Amino acid sequence: MSDMQLSPINFYEQVLSLRAQRQQLLASNIANADTPNYKAVDIDFNSAMQTALQQANPAELKLTSSNHLPNTGTIGTAEIKERASKQNSLDGNTVDMDIERAQFTENALQYEAAITLINNQFKNIASVIQNN
Repeated sequence: MSDMQLSPINFYEQVLSLRAQRQQLLASNIANADTPNYKAVDIDFNSAMQTALQQANPAELKLTSSNHLPNTGTIGTAEIKERASKQNSLDGNTVDMDIERAQFTENALQYEAAITLINNQFKNIASVIQNN
């Protein structure tokens, strides 16, 4: 299934879900910066998004009324991988705080951008409803 086949709302549902999952991983890396032998982890967002878009079996919701719309979205889960370390610390920890802070900030900005875009979609839908 390509992103052109998904409604914009379903597409951004995928984006927000993966961004939130990544933010939790990055926060965990930062929280464990002083933990001996902790290995920094991350996801490849682009790869995870492609996987999420290609899933053929969306989550099924029970329809209790003929007025309910069927669910057509999926929420992907990303493969968590250890981040390649540029230089390990003496205690075996691979967290590089400069990288983690930069990735955390970038991901947060991308999340906020997706929120803004989905809010615009809802405003467009509300505008269409009001004009009819």
